[in-house]
Amino acid sequence: MTQTFDNYNYFDGDTIISLEELEIAKGKFKTVKTAEIVSDRENLIIPGFIDLQIYGAGGRLFSAEPTVESLEIIEDDLLKKGTTGFLACIATNTPEVFNACITAAKEHKRIAKNCLGLHLEGPFLNAKRRGAHVSEFIRKATLDEIKALLDFGDGVIKMMTIAPELQDEKVIQYLLDNGVVVSLGHSDASFEQATAAYNLGIQTTTHLFNAMSPIHHRGPGIPTAVFNHGKAMASIIADGNHVDFEVIKFSQKLLKERMFLITDAVTECSSGPYQHRLLGDKFVMPDGTLSGSSLTMLQAVKNCVNHCNIDLSDAIKMSSLYPARLIGEDGFKGKIGAGYQADFLVLDKELSLKEVIFNGEVFHN
Repeated sequence: MTQTFDNYNYFDGDTIISLEELEIAKGKFKTVKTAEIVSDRENLIIPGFIDLQIYGAGGRLFSAEPTVESLEIIEDDLLKKGTTGFLACIATNTPEVFNACITAAKEHKRIAKNCLGLHLEGPFLNAKRRGAHVSEFIRKATLDEIKALLDFGDGVIKMMTIAPELQDEKVIQYLLDNGVVVSLGHSDASFEQATAAYNLGIQTTTHLFNAMSPIHHRGPGIPTAVFNHGKAMASIIADGNHVDFEVIKFSQKLLKERMFLITDAVTECSSGPYQHRLLGDKFVMPDGTLSGSSLTMLQAVKNCVNHCNIDLSDAIKMSSLYPARLIGEDGFKGKIGAGYQADFLVLDKELSLKEVIFNGEVFHN
């Protein structure tokens, strides 16, 4: 199909310019024609959001109800909110729960829309920095266990958060060699240990500042290792609860294209080990421990712009291109350009969502 827009700006990957015409064929952008640079048009077209860490949506917490139906409900709810790609996240749990989630993801894969796979946040973490994770399930990995896990996963396990200071190097190397994005998180690693992990090939960091060794003037910790490394990336939860907006502001200045947004969003749940309760605009465990967020990706972008003094162009890339790049989807998702999947959003001047187009078709308006 061909659509012509005469009152739209769009984000071209670097800046916001005037759009004259979008041509879409077989679910992909075929041509993108631009006009003069403008700033007063009513609507803005941006790439769909990509969230690499989300536990649930639409009233379903995936690990509590690990079914194909749950994934379909989560997919549709996220699409309505502008998230056109995501990894369903599973927190530290029993092997039975992990197996049930992986089984559901494998069954769902043939009909998947915006679900790109799974992110296993645990169980190979450091109990000292467990946050809301259940300590009794946390353990060290063995190479045989990792091999069996990936074999059983059959390609649906895309990302894994681990505490590298407690894992054997051969375990980490096996994950990397088999295409899993490895993220350092829930870790008490020293600056030196974290730097060594990044040098080994660990690509990113799970929710920067949360559940990790902090910055101290005599112990620089994980955040300083990320800042200093040059290649390591980091996700961040931009809700003002998990990380203060001023900290997000200076982190983005240091990391630039190495920092991306996640929601870490959960839903209310009253069963199982993760009984999330909504308290104001955040979720907590029954003992009051901060757990997941109530964020959407759009709200995270708005928070970056309105509270962190981050340029809109950078905030858009933090929510689309950068996470796509990390999981190897760049060139297909995360940008508006010829050959990319036609996943995009229409926002008004106040950055409110007006329309969602997924795979070239209007999904929500």
